[in-house]
Amino acid sequence: MQTEMHGGDIYTRPYRIDFSANINPLGTPPAVLEAACRGVSRAADYPDIHCRKLRQAISRREEVPAEQIICGNGAAELIFALVQAVKPRRALLAAPGFAEYEQALKTLGESCRIDFYQCSREQGFKLGEDYLDCIREDMDLIFLCNPNNPTGLLIDPKLLESIAEKCRDKGAVLVLDECFNGLLEDGEKYSLKKRLRQMPNLFLLKAFTKLYAMAGLRLGYGLCSDEKLLEKMHQVLQPWNVSIPAQEAGTAAMEEREFEQKSREYVARELSFLKEEFGRLGLAFYDSKANYLFFEGPEDLYDRCGEEGILIRDCSNYRGLGPGYFRVAVKRHEENKELIRVLKKCLG
Repeated sequence: MQTEMHGGDIYTRPYRIDFSANINPLGTPPAVLEAACRGVSRAADYPDIHCRKLRQAISRREEVPAEQIICGNGAAELIFALVQAVKPRRALLAAPGFAEYEQALKTLGESCRIDFYQCSREQGFKLGEDYLDCIREDMDLIFLCNPNNPTGLLIDPKLLESIAEKCRDKGAVLVLDECFNGLLEDGEKYSLKKRLRQMPNLFLLKAFTKLYAMAGLRLGYGLCSDEKLLEKMHQVLQPWNVSIPAQEAGTAAMEEREFEQKSREYVARELSFLKEEFGRLGLAFYDSKANYLFFEGPEDLYDRCGEEGILIRDCSNYRGLGPGYFRVAVKRHEENKELIRVLKKCLG
């Protein structure tokens, strides 16, 4: 069996329900879709190369100056641009974690040494206090994902503050990936946005993909008070990298406060339902706070579920993991019930 680097690969094999991509189960807000369609009607025009209208909308919503906002063709593009702008000689990653951090760093070849902090099964895959010891004098760039992908676990806020402070003291750029933060019930508690002004070495990575179900439009953004770093990123980004439909949809999404709250409440209810049902099935799962659940199961569970038309994420290709680790997205209730039915059949 060949595993994919990411979830959401709906093109390789037939499926009925895709649980491999962690997208808002309520789908794309209608007003956002309408805005994207208006953007399509302007297909003959070049996009605003500076994303001015979009950045102003993000600025109002995030309460961050527009000059400290950078937009990209998905958060992944900004990861690669940031690596090329910083050109670190030594970087630190936590494992398991989002694969694009390592992929981006590897584009630098042997000029960048990559250190790994392994989150162990014995410690429940949580980031421990000993992570601070990994932040060394010659460290240039550090990536962390909060909540983590694929585990859905959150970093203790006090530990996160200590990490950010040590990165500042050592002169390392800390990239905090908060792409799943918007679907948390208490996301502000786990964000470092309030520290942006005091910490120019802090880069917060955000995306429209998850909360607004805009994976196909490709739109992400970053927040950073180091405007010189953002200028270096602009120099390596391609011009017109964010399409008009994406810019229009993103601008509209910034007004969707009611939808966001409804989504958070829905995800919390369905995540609780899945945890309860997984417990009844005897599956070992981890206490995710995100819109997905990380768990252990039989090594061939991916194939078994696939035969039933259910696409789940095989996590065996994450660094630090192996066969028998999986992730499923929180979907609508009837879809989640179907997942449980299929799992019962596969495990029976």
